[in-house]
Amino acid sequence: MWCRGFLQQTVRHVSSRQAGVIFDVDGVLVRGSAVIPAAQRAFRKLLDSNNNFLFPTVFVTNAGSCQRHHKAQQLSHLLDVQITPEQVVLSHSPLQMMKSFHDKCVLVSGQGPVTHIANTLGFQRVMTMEQLSEHHPLLDMVDHSRNPTLPSSPPQSLPQIQAIILFGEPVRWETNLQLLIDVLLTNGRPECGYDTQLSPQLPVLACNTDLLWMAEAPSPRFGHGMFLLCLESVYRKLTGRELEYKALLGKPSLVTYQYAEQVLQQQNCNRRLNTIYAVGDNLMTDIYGANLYNRYLGQRHAAVTTTTRLVARGMGSEVMAEEEPMSAIQCHSILVCTGVYNPRFPLPSDQNSSIMETAFHGHRDLVPEPDLMEPSYMVEDVEAAVDLLLQQEGSDL
Repeated sequence: MWCRGFLQQTVRHVSSRQAGVIFDVDGVLVRGSAVIPAAQRAFRKLLDSNNNFLFPTVFVTNAGSCQRHHKAQQLSHLLDVQITPEQVVLSHSPLQMMKSFHDKCVLVSGQGPVTHIANTLGFQRVMTMEQLSEHHPLLDMVDHSRNPTLPSSPPQSLPQIQAIILFGEPVRWETNLQLLIDVLLTNGRPECGYDTQLSPQLPVLACNTDLLWMAEAPSPRFGHGMFLLCLESVYRKLTGRELEYKALLGKPSLVTYQYAEQVLQQQNCNRRLNTIYAVGDNLMTDIYGANLYNRYLGQRHAAVTTTTRLVARGMGSEVMAEEEPMSAIQCHSILVCTGVYNPRFPLPSDQNSSIMETAFHGHRDLVPEPDLMEPSYMVEDVEAAVDLLLQQEGSDL
């Protein structure tokens, strides 16, 4: 049956379900432009005879250099499954909810059509690194082979930059690091000199904190988290202070999982899901994020239950009120061994906490808790993950 009101969604389900699925992309379904063989087998099991998904399904990736419809087209082609843009959550997708920044002049960094992406998310006044560099050619002096050309007449002044959006790793790291520091230490006026004691700091919104990601190479590649690490180090060296973020988006942030659950519920005719299965290959993002969200769900339901019982007692009744929270009850993390995680190395735990102390690859602002990096299940690949899901939810089919 069709679920009305789901953004003209073309995904159909036989009926509302008790479970939903979150799939990571890189290292789970693909490696670079190559499909992982188990992925196509997995999705044949996840579709019914009419090629409809058996469960509400969303693809949550920390990639951010494209639009949702482009990613949906790419996945549909690679997996030979019809995937709609509404099923795709990119690292920057939750930015459309941050409306207080939509009318500000924002400087954007990353690859791909960053201006168009920002406009689509609601940002009206967007400036790119290329525009800033062209307007102030003397700022980018790292590459000595590119001598700056001064304009024949003074350029018109640019508007003051009011916030920075970091969509993903840029191509020219040295240029982006230099210009970002210029903007941060001049309160959005890079034509001025530095003031290392500026307070408050210009707002920074960063998408995708992955230190590493898995492509076709035999070992993981640097991700946007590595670029953020460089930016934080330079900022701290120059100012003696830590770079502050107004928001960190993408996995493992709670807001990304909240956004993904909303998408799942819309596919489920706006009915609540009991269980969410999150399949990923990265302990520091996929597993940490899913477990963090599971903890959040548990705390939220405990708080709602306590409050509801108190209200019921106040009315002279010991029974629970009928109203239930819309969020899921639990989120199970499923780790696959086809991407960043290497099964030859032990999983972090309280017993081997030294691993956490020496090789924690999560972002600086994440607390290194071993229990958040212990998956609910560990399987060989995404096909085994789907088999597990079907086994667990067999009574719902």
